[in-house]
Formats: sequence, C-alpha cells, structure tokens
Amino acid sequence: MKKTGYFTHPDCHLHDMGAGHPECPERLVAIHDHLLDTGLVNDLDARQAPLASAAELSLAHTPRYVAKVQALAEGLRRSAEEGRSEHAWLDPDTAMNAHTWNAALRATGAARAATDAVMAGELVNAFCAVRPPGHHACHSEGMGFCFFNSVVVAARHALEHHGLRRVAIVDFDVHHGNGTENIIEGDQRILMLGFYQHPFYPQGGARSNASNLLNLPVPACTGGAAVRELVTQHWLPRLHAYQPEMVFISAGFDAHRDDELGQMGLLEEDYHWMTAQIRGVAEQYAQGRIVSCLEGGYHLGALARSVEAHIRALADL
Repeated sequence: MKKTGYFTHPDCHLHDMGAGHPECPERLVAIHDHLLDTGLVNDLDARQAPLASAAELSLAHTPRYVAKVQALAEGLRRSAEEGRSEHAWLDPDTAMNAHTWNAALRATGAARAATDAVMAGELVNAFCAVRPPGHHACHSEGMGFCFFNSVVVAARHALEHHGLRRVAIVDFDVHHGNGTENIIEGDQRILMLGFYQHPFYPQGGARSNASNLLNLPVPACTGGAAVRELVTQHWLPRLHAYQPEMVFISAGFDAHRDDELGQMGLLEEDYHWMTAQIRGVAEQYAQGRIVSCLEGGYHLGALARSVEAHIRALADL
C-alpha cells in the first residue's frame, strides 16, 4: 500500500487572480514538476479531488457567505460566455475569475476526500496540492487569497462524520491563520497550534485567548533554530497533553528564507523536521492519521523543494 496520498485536480490551475498575482497557477505546476523530477511522485497514491458540497462548506461557513461567492461565480461565468474576461474582488488582494468556484470546491473537496481515505485506512496520511488556499477564510468572509477554509471543513468532517472526539490543526504559514482561529474559537474538539510573523498581514489578527488556541507571534527574521525551539517547548507539550485522534496541517511554505512575501528564515530541512515531529505525535495518538493542505508559498523553487521535504517526512522516505 502506498501510504501517503497526493490529492489535486486540474481545476485548481484555472483559478487566476490576474497577471503578477503571487498566488498563481504556476505554484502547482512547480510542485508537480519537481515531484516528477525527483521521482517522489512515484511513491505517492495520486488521487483526483472531488467537488465539495454545500453541506460540507456549512461546516465552516455561513450559507449567506457561500451563496454570495456562488452568485459572484455565476456572474463571472456569464461574462466569460459573452467573451468578457473579468474578475470579482472579495478584498484588494483576493479576486475570482470564472473558474474560482470550482477550484475552491476542489480544494475543500480534496481535504474532505483525503480525510475519508485516511479514516478508511486506505492511506496513512495525505497531502493536498490545491489552490486557492483557505486559512484566512473566516466564518462569513473570504480574504487574503482564501475563499473556503478547507482545513476546518476537513477537521469538522472528521469529528461529525467519523465520530472522532479530538483533532488538532497545525498551521506553519508565515501569516496568522486568522480565518481558522475565527471559526474554531472555543470549539474544544479542535486544538489549533500556529506561529506567524508579527507584525504582519493580517494586521492585528484575531488575537483570541480561547483555551483551544495556541498561536504564537514571532518577529521578522526568525530562523529555523528559534522555530524548532518554539515547537519543542510549546507545540509538542500541548499536542501530547491533548492526544489528538487526527492531525490536520495548514502547510504554508512562505516562512522560507527565499520567499519575498514573508521575512522569516526557514529552510527545507526545517519543514522536514516540523513535519516529522507532527508525524511522531500522530503515530503515538492517531494511528498516524494526518491530512495536510497547501496554504502559502510564493517563491516557486523554494515552494517546490519545501513541499518535497514535507512529503518525504509524511511518507517517512
């Protein structure tokens, strides 16, 4: 059995927010080409991401917000049929084209399908190479390149459909996962752990003191040694105390030294080390069950190499 799944879909390449936007289709191309070049793709169980349903989206978002995004998508499709290439903007950074709706449904569907496959024992863990990302998407608002919060949908699906009692979300994107925090604040079935550069986007963040959240700000120029100490001293004790039955990862790679959207100093080996620590916790308490979803990472070379390191740690290769 190939124990690590690799979920993606061509629809995720079609979402485009305009020329020069850093959250671009080339991100997925760079990842896939690098996995081909290294041969790592041959060690993975590649699967197509299904479309998420409205019921699944309701695990994280209000029906009104989902209907708003769908209405914008329908207007954009009509424009495309009339030969007009247009975008609709949720905020100054976050645009939709005619393909965004399906891409966002595939991204969330990948996380849900990966959860089902891991829970069924078909896979030990999985990585979802999807876009748009999700961890800035709040209960009733999209922002920061994000439309639907795939990781929260998957985590709550594991709780409500598969009957788990405790799951953890680990977020190592350079930006604060404010959307995830907004949705799960106070939900004791979900422990969220994160670090993020501060001060940085999103300004202020949620700053919740809820007991199920441990999101730690770090200054610009923080490197791998400091992050490893943070993980060792703060994340791992909380994870061991909580004993999650499944772990979800918001896998952003924009804290890499080469990524110009952040000012931190992580390297590929740091992502491998963090992932290995998370895998160790999952093996101890959760039968190894992990679902990881791509968030940020905008330097194409650093992104591709970091995803490779992350997957190698997931697959223990």
